[in-house]
Amino acid sequence: NSGVVCLLRPLLLDVVPSIRQTAALALGRLADYDVELAEAIVKAGILPQLICSLPEENRYYKKTAAFVLRAIAKHSPQLAQAIVQCGALEMLVICLEDFDPGVKEGAAWAFGYIARHNPELSQAVVDAGAVPLLVLCIQEPEIALKRIAASTLSDISKHSPELAQTVVDAGAIALLAQMIPNPDAKLKRQVLSALSQIAKHSVDLAELVVEAEIFPVVLTCLKDSDEYVKKNGATLIREIAKHTPELSQLIVNSGGVAAVIDCIGSCRGTVRLPGIMTLGYVAAHSENLSMAVIVSKGIPPLCVCLLEEHEDHIKAAAAWALGQIGRHTTEHARHVAVANVLPTLLDIFVDTRSSEDLKTKASGFKALKNILQKCTYLPALEPLLHEAPPTIMKHIIGQFSKVLPHDSKARRLFVTTGGLKKVQEIEAEPGSLLQEYINTINNCYPEEIVR
Repeated sequence: NSGVVCLLRPLLLDVVPSIRQTAALALGRLADYDVELAEAIVKAGILPQLICSLPEENRYYKKTAAFVLRAIAKHSPQLAQAIVQCGALEMLVICLEDFDPGVKEGAAWAFGYIARHNPELSQAVVDAGAVPLLVLCIQEPEIALKRIAASTLSDISKHSPELAQTVVDAGAIALLAQMIPNPDAKLKRQVLSALSQIAKHSVDLAELVVEAEIFPVVLTCLKDSDEYVKKNGATLIREIAKHTPELSQLIVNSGGVAAVIDCIGSCRGTVRLPGIMTLGYVAAHSENLSMAVIVSKGIPPLCVCLLEEHEDHIKAAAAWALGQIGRHTTEHARHVAVANVLPTLLDIFVDTRSSEDLKTKASGFKALKNILQKCTYLPALEPLLHEAPPTIMKHIIGQFSKVLPHDSKARRLFVTTGGLKKVQEIEAEPGSLLQEYINTINNCYPEEIVR
């Protein structure tokens, strides 16, 4: 408000280097503070001045200038675009080639803040020639420089297969994969994130990541003391599992499913989410892969997530994963039913609280439907008869109508537990599918028993 921005502007061209540098630092701190100040600095025409003499400047000024650019770029795609338009990327590339690690680090930060907004800005960073230099930075000895270079490669890769491919072509995968065992947790987070952002786009990219021999070493990350390392490790495995049965099989063969199940059991909250999704993706591919999840004891921890977690999207993911496990054959559905999952899913579906998040309700409904359509294990279906709403009821009655005509022991039990009585109380529309199911069940019994 006092007009300081305009007063700082001529100081960027002062003859004394320390004044130039301090003026830049002041502008950087203002821009960092909020979006309006950053916009004011851009409007004042300061960017061209900031970078006009950059190649001749000392390392302190370069570091500070990179900080100003990063502080402006972080707020919005529009501000990042302003930085691109004033020709700052060429100057930042010069900083990435500097011998001073601090200058490189500053430039890498700025590139990361520009690239993360959208594919166009990320492409501008690629076109400026930053990627090969960032790949060189991850090979430098300084840990802080490695971290930010890996993070920026992650931000570039995330938008599209083409952008991820430019990072791959620069030879990043092998170098990132070698750093997974690094003891530094923050570096590990960024490395795992970058590999995830590459692997997520396509089967080909995921296979390239796998070929860099990330298994079994990535599984150690699931036991890491750092929550984000755990989460990013599980996310990487998820991004590989989702593509094909072959990639999922590779994860199973390397002990990945068991490791993911342990990980879900040992943590809470959103850290669990990628692990839950991984189990769902693996199980979805085929009967055998789903059985691998069952044999590794994957169902109990997913039930625990349904009961323990309060966040709707985590509950929804767990419900979805259980539905993927149970939907293949009667054998799969039985394993899920025996674990007492069905009443829990029904509670979620009926629960008024979870009605705010329709997705959870829908996941609960879909999972229930998937499992019920295959489930012939009647003791697990019996309790649901007394609580299920009409939408679910028809699936339950449908399963009884499939099993009862062929199983005399089940028919006897169905009378003694009050199941048959419950069926008589159901009001079904004449001619509906539900009415057909009820008739099929009633036809298994003598008339006087039905009455």
